[in-house]
Amino acid sequence: MSRLTNAFAALRDSGRTAFLPYITAGDPCLATTEKLVAALEEAGADIVELGIPYSDPLADGPTIQRAAARALQAGTRLADIFTTIERLRIRTDIPLVFLVYANTVLQYGREAFLARCASVGVDGVIIPDLPLDERLHLLEYLRSQAVPVDLIPLVAPTSAQRTAAVAAAGTGFVYCVSSLGVTGVRRDLGDLQGFLQTVRKASELPLCVGFGVSTPAMAAALSRQADGVIVGSAIIQELENSLDGGQEVRRVKEFASQFRQALDSEASAVAGRPKNG
Repeated sequence: MSRLTNAFAALRDSGRTAFLPYITAGDPCLATTEKLVAALEEAGADIVELGIPYSDPLADGPTIQRAAARALQAGTRLADIFTTIERLRIRTDIPLVFLVYANTVLQYGREAFLARCASVGVDGVIIPDLPLDERLHLLEYLRSQAVPVDLIPLVAPTSAQRTAAVAAAGTGFVYCVSSLGVTGVRRDLGDLQGFLQTVRKASELPLCVGFGVSTPAMAAALSRQADGVIVGSAIIQELENSLDGGQEVRRVKEFASQFRQALDSEASAVAGRPKNG
């Protein structure tokens, strides 16, 4: 069983919701990324998602675009990110997931990229702009070669037929996009019940909701419907606001802790409610 599978199994057994913070690798530098991963784990993260900086991140809003620009300006390269993961694996077993655009994977070589992920300890990859036929090809390769990397599907509330097809073509967990558009802080995610029901019919994998989760209260509310909550832009905004004072690691840890506490408080409240009848 993969680290992702084990993590979700343990969370399910304990009645808790997964907390998946997102940061951009190399923002503002890879040395800080290492410290941030450790800080996020200490804050209660169950899985850490690392964005691979890209010059044209189509799925990302202004906050994550700025993070990618800072990382690229710092000279962050994919080879260096892999080396950073190797160093992290000396100190932690927390599941690590890459969000990476298809062009980066193609330039590296699809099979070579996945093999390198497996060798350094990356547990899963999310490729938001990967066409479905390419996804199926990679999934077959991973299975046939027994490569221990999950190919995590990202589904959006478009047509039910497409949502089901993409959700079925993956492993690890399903990344459920809360709304159409790019990443970014939102005040309201609307009603996701019908969308999540469609995804659950298509896949037995855990469902994690991202795009727009900006407050601990929003995360707690989502935990009633989802198996995990992904928080990206809000965390990167906290980091960005702390860069001038050099307090980004401490501030991000404190901010992330609020999400963990909110999720656990909601889980305790649900467990303590009497059953009807």
